[in-house]
Amino acid sequence: MKFDAIIIGFGKAGKTLAGFLAKKGEKVALIERSEKMYGGTCINIGCIPTKTLVHSAHLARRDVSWQEKQEYFRAAMEQKDAVVSFLREKNYEKLADDPNVTIFLGVGSFAGKNAVEVRGKDSAVTLEAPKIFINTGSETVIPNIPGIAGNSRVFTSTTLLDLKELPQRLTIIGGGYIGLEFASMFASFGTQVTVLEKGPQVLPREDRDIAAAVQGILEKKGVQFKTHVNVTRIDGGTVVYEDHAAQKEVRLEGDAVLLAAGRRPSTEALALENAGVEVNARGAIVVDEHLRTTNPQVYALGDVKGGPLFTYISLDDFRIVCSSLYGTGDRRISDREPVSSTVFIDPPLAHIGLTAAQAQSAGRHIKVNTLPVAAIPRARTLNQAEGLFKIVVDADTREILGCTLFGPEAGEVINTVAVAMKTEKKYTFLRDFIFTHPSMSEALNDLANF
Repeated sequence: MKFDAIIIGFGKAGKTLAGFLAKKGEKVALIERSEKMYGGTCINIGCIPTKTLVHSAHLARRDVSWQEKQEYFRAAMEQKDAVVSFLREKNYEKLADDPNVTIFLGVGSFAGKNAVEVRGKDSAVTLEAPKIFINTGSETVIPNIPGIAGNSRVFTSTTLLDLKELPQRLTIIGGGYIGLEFASMFASFGTQVTVLEKGPQVLPREDRDIAAAVQGILEKKGVQFKTHVNVTRIDGGTVVYEDHAAQKEVRLEGDAVLLAAGRRPSTEALALENAGVEVNARGAIVVDEHLRTTNPQVYALGDVKGGPLFTYISLDDFRIVCSSLYGTGDRRISDREPVSSTVFIDPPLAHIGLTAAQAQSAGRHIKVNTLPVAAIPRARTLNQAEGLFKIVVDADTREILGCTLFGPEAGEVINTVAVAMKTEKKYTFLRDFIFTHPSMSEALNDLANF
């Protein structure tokens, strides 16, 4: 079967590109391996379900019985499922109803430089097109720990979203962003959470004062942290690890274990060698500034090419490809930096640019300022006065090098900093800007007041 374009993966970039090409009159084949993934990771197993649960967890009561916590958790999961099902169906219908889009359910793999075989449950079909786009996303890294395979009590960030009962004790292996987001969420629901981190501290990419502030707030929620440990095996819900500081082996009893050791590009089923598409040492598809792979007929968009694993990056990848194929070609990967991010722990942690440690390592002459969230009037009115805001600037040029916001509405406020950095404003722009009052944004006046 011949098409004008083949898209492997129904993610943010893939579905948006399919609609764009269809409007231009092109015949598009859109391949998705699972009917539960129409719309991509964000809608089904990423941003939407987790942030729906984060909101429910924020509203959860702690001074109730375990039975009431269980009932509330079940209701929260049902609400999450309803939101996901609604959005998944809408995403499918939008493209399924387009006469220029044909959706194939099955596993897509390259059968040649411009050919893709789709293997469904009962049959296989080969598709051909002059343009092929890979948008298969990423998957959880499964560490090589004995006791994981076939263990019904071991979960990934995907399968944990299918829980029917709230675990009383949850052990999380990994103290990075994913691990702490789930730690915050489940602790708020009422679970006793323990985080195991192999390094000397959690959130290793953050400055120590920010990481300490995050850990301190989570500890107030009852989360326990064990750092500098090595997990040796898992027995059911029990995790056995070596405590390097105490120089002893510890058995940590639990009801569920979450693997949060990171994610990797999902390329295993693609048979990329058949298309001459190369991957790097981390398994990510190699692309140029316009997202072309080593096969000029094939593009890679979203998580599968590595880099920041965010749905809004996938959307911008769509813009880059459109500019390259149908526009001026002036959009490219390197032009979009800096890019902000938010981890939806409670309160959220948002960041853009360099940390103080990174700026110093780069040889920049910097000035750093911090502001306790307790000093922000709006935080007081929200009764959420814990956290820390931090900004890093170049002492010579007054350039904003980076900013980290840990506090209520941080995910919104960071966008203001991002606009200032993208438009190359000096830090005095934030210091002197007129913000509404009371708002979390107006804290930027004080944060940038050197």
